Amino acid sequence: MDRLPSASPDPFRLAPRVAGIEPFWVMECAKAADLIARSPACDPAQGGEPMIYLNIGEPDTTAPPAVAEAARHCIDAGRTQYTPATGLPALREAISRWYAERWQADVPARRIVVTAGASAALQLLTTAVVGVGDEILMPDPSYPCNRHFVTAAGGIARLLPAGAAQRFQLDAASVEAAWSEATRGVMLASPSNPTGTSIAPDELARIAAVVRERGGLTLVDEIYLGLSYDGQARSAVTLGDDVVVINSFSKYFGMTGWRLGWMVLPEALVPAVEKLAQNLYICASTVAQHAALACFEPDTLALCEQRRRTMQARRDFIVPALESLGLTVPVRPDGAFYVWFDTRAHAPDSWTFCMEMMQRAHIALTPGRDFGHAQTAHHARLSFASSMDDLHEAVRRLRRVLGR
Repeated sequence: MDRLPSASPDPFRLAPRVAGIEPFWVMECAKAADLIARSPACDPAQGGEPMIYLNIGEPDTTAPPAVAEAARHCIDAGRTQYTPATGLPALREAISRWYAERWQADVPARRIVVTAGASAALQLLTTAVVGVGDEILMPDPSYPCNRHFVTAAGGIARLLPAGAAQRFQLDAASVEAAWSEATRGVMLASPSNPTGTSIAPDELARIAAVVRERGGLTLVDEIYLGLSYDGQARSAVTLGDDVVVINSFSKYFGMTGWRLGWMVLPEALVPAVEKLAQNLYICASTVAQHAALACFEPDTLALCEQRRRTMQARRDFIVPALESLGLTVPVRPDGAFYVWFDTRAHAPDSWTFCMEMMQRAHIALTPGRDFGHAQTAHHARLSFASSMDDLHEAVRRLRRVLGR
C-alpha cells in the first residue's frame, strides 16, 4: 500500500507574492490615531481636545439623498439579483451619456465595465494584461495600492522619481527615457493621490503617443477627475480608444462604502475582463448599481458640483495656512482633496512629524512613506475632506505647537 505524503511542515506558508506587498502605513497611522483618540488627552469630559482626522482620503459627505432613496426602493422592490458581470446595462448607458455631457467624449456603453470599486477595476485590468516580469511605469510619489496590484499580478511596478518641477507626475520625456524591453505600459493618476496634482492635457497626450508608438498600454486613474478646481479638466478617454480609464463613484459622488466603480476599455479587452469578472466577482453590488443611476439626475449633479466648490474653498484656505506655518507646499493641488507638504522645517522626517502632531496637537496626518521613495520621507499628506471648522481648528493647534 502506498504511503500518503507527509504533511507540510508549514501549512500556513505564504505565496512569495505576498512578500512584495508592503503594509499600508496610512491605515497603521489611523490605528495609532484612534488609540490616542481614546486617551484622556482627547476626552472633552476630562479637559481634552478631540482628535481631528485629516489623514484618510474620504469625503466628509455621504451619498446624495437621491442615491440613498434609490437604494431603498431597489431593496423594497426586491431587485437584488445578480447583474451581468460587465454591469447593469442601464448604468453603463448612463455613464456613457455622462462622458458625452460632462467631458464631450463619445464612449459607447459596450466599452464600459462596471466594477466593485476602482480597486476591483485595477485588479481585473492588471490580471488581464500584466504578465510575469512585465514592467509598469508609474510616478514616485503615487498611491501605493496601484503598484501592489501590479505586483500581485506578477509584474514589476517601476517607480520613476517625479519632483515638483514635473508637478509630481510623469512626463513624456521621462517615459521615453525609462522604456525598456520589459515595459508593458504606464499607470498614471490625474488628479493624483497623494499630491492632488494633474497632468496637463497636452502632456498626457504626449505620454499616450510615446506609449502607443512602443505598443504599450496607457492606464489613467481618474477617480478624482470630478474634483478638479483650476482650468478645464479633460478626461483621458479623449486621447484614443486604446487608452484605459479607471473611475469610481467614491469621491465625486460620495459613495465610498458602496464599492462601485467602472473602467473604459478598448473593445478588444472587454471579453477578457468580462471573463475575469465573472470568475472573481460575479458582479458589482446590484443595490449599489441601481442606486448609482440616481447620480446622473440633474439635482444630484447640482449637489455634487456644490460639494466640489466647497472642497475648492477648503483648498484655498488650507494651502496658504500651511505655508504660513513653515510647511511648504511645493505644488499647489489642482484637484482631489489632498495637500502634499514638506515637513523638514520642523522634523527630521515626516513620520516623526506626523507622530508628534498626533501626540501634541491631536491631529492625524499621513506621513509620506506609503507613497514611494523620491523625497517621500520629507513630505506628508493632509486631506482637506473635512469641515472648514476642523481645518481652522487644526491650523490653530498647529500654530500653537509649532510656535508660528
